Amino acid sequence: MKPDGRKTGNLAQQIGWALAFLIAVTGLAWMAGLRVNVTPSEPLGLWRIEPIARRPAVGDLVFICPPDTVAIRAALARGYLRRGSCAGGFAPLIKTVIATGGQRVTIDRNVRVDGHVIPASFTRPGDGRGRVLTAHGGGTIPPDDIFLLSSFVQSFDSRYFGPVPATGVLGLARKVLTYAP
Repeated sequence: MKPDGRKTGNLAQQIGWALAFLIAVTGLAWMAGLRVNVTPSEPLGLWRIEPIARRPAVGDLVFICPPDTVAIRAALARGYLRRGSCAGGFAPLIKTVIATGGQRVTIDRNVRVDGHVIPASFTRPGDGRGRVLTAHGGGTIPPDDIFLLSSFVQSFDSRYFGPVPATGVLGLARKVLTYAP
């Protein structure tokens, strides 16, 4: 007790309550579809996963779980991707759908969809550490797949890992509180 008669709080108990509150708020935010983006592929900050009741379409900005493939595992090992809650232990990605099943993608210095050059789709021969980056070979997108891109020049996306199953889409990506440096 303090000299004036007030009880002193137990510091460990106060820290425990603060942690419990933080865990509860984080859990509720997670269940509400809120996610934090800390990668430069899209603006940094708070995003929301909006449920989608249709097939992803060209132009949709989506949250997607990448498939557990050799290319994705290599990207994780190189530090291009983070660990997270998706199957295979990968974090969801935020990317724009630029092609869907049946469309033809060609990749050289830029990405083309059905013959049209996609702006800001330059492919890089290597990463910032001088390691070789091999562009995907392109081709016709399989019926249930999508091709993803970010306008961020250093983004690791379908330019390098190819089309991915649309079943990995978690929902549309909506900005809540973001900052684009």
